[in-house]
Amino acid sequence: MGYPGQRPVIPPQSHRDDRETLVSEHKHKGKTCRQSAAVFNVVNSIIGSGIIGLPYSMKQAGFPLGILLLFWVSYVTDFSLILLIKGAALSGTDTYQSLVNRTFGFPGYLLLSVLQFLYPFIAMISYNIVTGDTLSKVFQRIPGVDPENLLIGRHFIIVLSTVVFTLPLSLYRDIAKLGKISLISTVLTTLILGIVVARVVSLGPHIPKTEDAWIFAKPNAIQAVGVMSFAFICHHNCFLVYGSLEEPTVAKWSHIIHVSTLISVFISILFAACGYLTFTGYTQGDLFENYCRNDDLVTFGRFCYGVTVILTYPIECFVTREVIANVFFGGNLSSVFHIIITVVIITVATLVSLLIDCLGIVLELNGVLCAAPLIFIIPSACYLKLSEEPTTHSDKIMSCVMLPIGAAVMAVGFVMAVTNPQDCSHGQEMFYCSLDNFSLTNISVSHFQLTTQLSILNVSVFQ
Repeated sequence: MGYPGQRPVIPPQSHRDDRETLVSEHKHKGKTCRQSAAVFNVVNSIIGSGIIGLPYSMKQAGFPLGILLLFWVSYVTDFSLILLIKGAALSGTDTYQSLVNRTFGFPGYLLLSVLQFLYPFIAMISYNIVTGDTLSKVFQRIPGVDPENLLIGRHFIIVLSTVVFTLPLSLYRDIAKLGKISLISTVLTTLILGIVVARVVSLGPHIPKTEDAWIFAKPNAIQAVGVMSFAFICHHNCFLVYGSLEEPTVAKWSHIIHVSTLISVFISILFAACGYLTFTGYTQGDLFENYCRNDDLVTFGRFCYGVTVILTYPIECFVTREVIANVFFGGNLSSVFHIIITVVIITVATLVSLLIDCLGIVLELNGVLCAAPLIFIIPSACYLKLSEEPTTHSDKIMSCVMLPIGAAVMAVGFVMAVTNPQDCSHGQEMFYCSLDNFSLTNISVSHFQLTTQLSILNVSVFQ
């Protein structure tokens, strides 16, 4: 890790900087894809597991402002994805890491490596939390199973899923076989979206809205931007998709990103709005925590989501391990170090996830600490340094706006997330699920009666 001459040393495998490259590099090498396939790849990168926290971001920001911020984050994502490719064209590079290295040298490469380690590592923690909370409620629905049994508690499930599934899968040196999980994830995410939409119609009218449900803006709006950034970040594989195009050009890439962003923001707003409108101020960081245990349709959704995060976890682990290998071992790990580093990473992530109950704060921290600089700050900084366009050029003006906003989101969002953490149920049944004759799968009580009962119970719970 030094400077021979004027050029910083970059580990041999540093170009394998994004998780899609790590999974599918050998499949795409020498191949091209149509623009429609590229659009699907970008949409699939955006619409992932992070979508589950978008209703919570509406609660943090205030519903009207939250919708506006979601549009704004999608626009910034669109702009920064195009800006990265423009920066690559100016610098003659073809990966995120090589772009940053060419622009800011080894310190920039090292900073990007830290961010690329932290983003998937914190995601691993969030996946463990989701697995424990969702699958524990799935197992509780098995006939004859005692809900208080420790073997179906969230802590035991986190440890069990780690030992049985995620650790063995993460130990693969070549995880190309997991490349098909994007298709599985897309199908499962579509099913989950359908369930959320169905429940806003059947369940939403029967849950009273909180007093602050329609407030335009709330003080936690910056934390909401962090959650949205975590959901929308897909910069890790944009170079792979761009390189797979037939005769790739900036104009063609811009068209693909515009279409992909429009599709993604439509799905995201539908999910965020339906989730929030169902529960308003009671919305949790993990939306599935809001639904009752006796809802069989949602139980199926929980199972789908649990499968999705378990299959995605090994890829995140692979990225964190690869970053360590590139920075400290020149990109090559012996079999012994491969196992040791994998076990250490997963063990630390598991221990942290056992100590943290709330998914919301994990999404916020990952968004403000990692996603914000990767989306707002680094693409803007690279373009501003590389471009010779006049300062009045629209791209430079937008970059000058994005950079300080990203820095503010990162700094203020971190302080607010730590000093003002949000409460969550972390596996507990919500108060409205304990009412007599209240079945989410067969709502038979009148709206007036149920609203009256919920209002009385709500006063007793929160006084």
